[in-house]
Amino acid sequence: MAEGLYLKQLELGPMQNFVYLVGDREAGECLVVDPAWELDTIVQAAEADGMRITGALVTHTHPDHVGGHLFGMDIPGVETLLELTPAKVYVHKAERELLRGFGSDLAPVEAGTELAVGRFTVTFIHTPGHTPGSQCFYVDGRLISGDTLFINACGRTDLPGGDPAEMHRSLTQRLAKLPDDTILLPGHNYGGPSSTIGDEKRQNPFMRIGLAEFLRTMGGGRIVLP
Repeated sequence: MAEGLYLKQLELGPMQNFVYLVGDREAGECLVVDPAWELDTIVQAAEADGMRITGALVTHTHPDHVGGHLFGMDIPGVETLLELTPAKVYVHKAERELLRGFGSDLAPVEAGTELAVGRFTVTFIHTPGHTPGSQCFYVDGRLISGDTLFINACGRTDLPGGDPAEMHRSLTQRLAKLPDDTILLPGHNYGGPSSTIGDEKRQNPFMRIGLAEFLRTMGGGRIVLP
């Protein structure tokens, strides 16, 4: 892992969301992953570290990650971020229509897209299952996994656009092929702030069971086994 990577994890909101700032300390530039809930806090955290936000990475377009209306709450998100600082918004092309109101600020991406932030490169990994356009971000030996992979758990698949078979494929094929020492940084604090891909392959039941058992196991809500 290279020196100079800027990475800050912020737990914000009543749903234990993790928002990330990731960038290059030397360049003074960073990206924010899933800007929602407390946008002033996010922007001020970057500024306090001498960093300038240049873009927003969207793991998926559920309101607790990008802003909107959920459970009677009006959640600030991407729209508020763009009022505070100019930034491009990178969303998987499968969910671009859900953010179509952002016009030229919207940058649709696909699997394998790479984005430079200073000296570092963020690689976009398409991981459908939780939503059709769910994606994870790999940078310098770290994986920001959104609601695809949690610590000892995975995201739910019973919401509109969810697909348990695709989720199983995302976990056991797309993410399991990453190096075991890859640091896992999930989208919610549903078991801790970090893990590794190797530990999840050994301990997370949803990365170990076959498709038929996975389909039988998946139900409503956040998926966690004892």
